[in-house]
Amino acid sequence: MAAGTVNVSGVLAYRAGGVAFGYPEGFTLMDMVPDDVKPLIHSHWNKFPPVNPMWHYLLAGIFIILGILSFFGNGMVIYLFSCKKSLRSPANMFVVNLAFSDFMMMVSQFPMYVMNCFGGGYWILGAFACQVHAFTGAIFGLTSLLTLAAIGYDRYCVIVKAFDGGHISSGKAFFIILLCWGYSIAIAIWPFFGWNSYIPEGILTSCSFDYISQDWGTKSFALFLFIMCYCIPLTTIIFVYSQIVSAIRQHEKALRAQAKKMNVENLRSNVDANKQSAEVRIAKVAVANVFLWVLTWTPYAYVVMMSLFGDQSKVTPLVSALPGLICKTASVYNPIMFAISHPKFRLALQETLPWFCINEPKVDSISTDGESTVSKT
Repeated sequence: MAAGTVNVSGVLAYRAGGVAFGYPEGFTLMDMVPDDVKPLIHSHWNKFPPVNPMWHYLLAGIFIILGILSFFGNGMVIYLFSCKKSLRSPANMFVVNLAFSDFMMMVSQFPMYVMNCFGGGYWILGAFACQVHAFTGAIFGLTSLLTLAAIGYDRYCVIVKAFDGGHISSGKAFFIILLCWGYSIAIAIWPFFGWNSYIPEGILTSCSFDYISQDWGTKSFALFLFIMCYCIPLTTIIFVYSQIVSAIRQHEKALRAQAKKMNVENLRSNVDANKQSAEVRIAKVAVANVFLWVLTWTPYAYVVMMSLFGDQSKVTPLVSALPGLICKTASVYNPIMFAISHPKFRLALQETLPWFCINEPKVDSISTDGESTVSKT
């Protein structure tokens, strides 16, 4: 940098020999982008100065950690499911589908994001790669949410509809999984047909659908996404889990009343108690996972809604970028919540990788819904 060059925003914090570090007054985010990339980027981002370059390195570092954890956790679930026949129950088909969609989320997002962060702090891969990046992110993210809803429905069938023959077969589970993928593709494909578009967002190192433009086509698609990808799945999840909690409460109340009439402490055998405990525990894990999903995706939904129907000036590059990164954390905690914490997966992990320091009780029997009852040995 030649003597006399100023590269600073606001008050000069350091100057030596006529050189300062920062950005010139009035320098914008778009000034960092080459001319051939500018047509991809919405003019909204021309209102904001460039972010500190350290943000790119920090976010790339966080994404690398998330990518490694996601590859390891989800890859382990997929591997155990493929090599252990004892795990191939209808319920676990949903778990492995969740692991696969989360794994592919990182495969499709992680390399491009990190490459852009280290490659100049803007989208360097061209328009087609931007569309692929956004399209695959939408498919895998939505499939994960729908699979969470499917897991909730499976638990609903096991706990609430157990006496009505409501157990899900392998064929029905496979059909529901195909439905999840078909639903996701049907939602994500519309920008390719002119309803909205996929463009760089935030600090310009990732791509998503356009939630900046103020025309009715953009707003209508955003409302369509909000209803189809947020409201409907969450309404379904809330319904099935509220029914599960209600059924468990009514069942426990009936058992206590009957035990009181018979003047005994407990009507359950040890096996029945263990089975019920396992079912309740799995339902609690699913509820916790959905709650975490809401926490990770709600900030992004809020930013989108604020941009389209609120104060768009508050949607700065970092305000847009950080919720998008938070969303990706779901692919890290999903395998921990649903698979690695599950007794049968832990037992399979203990048998396959004994050095992994897993100490899980042996399985005594398998219940009709594919869940195990265990004994402490």
